Amino acid sequence: MGKRGVVTDYAGEEIYPGDLINYAARQGNRVRVSDAYVEKVTAVLEGGRLRPMLKVQPTGTESGFTKRRTMRTEWISAEHARLIMANPGHED
Repeated sequence: MGKRGVVTDYAGEEIYPGDLINYAARQGNRVRVSDAYVEKVTAVLEGGRLRPMLKVQPTGTESGFTKRRTMRTEWISAEHARLIMANPGHED
């Protein structure tokens, strides 16, 4: 999947702050797909397992016909995120 201690998307691509990702977000009784920039990458201990988490800032680009009510930052699980574009500041 990836190196130890590195958070990855579901395809195994490493995720860092500044990256542009795509993720599933709830909208009432439905799900929309949203784009966001990663602000922080961390892991939370839940039930004896580390769960990778991302603090993201939505860009406003998303599926669905209902507008997003707020552009506040959100904490999401990395298991349903997909890297779109890596931040050029951390590439090797």
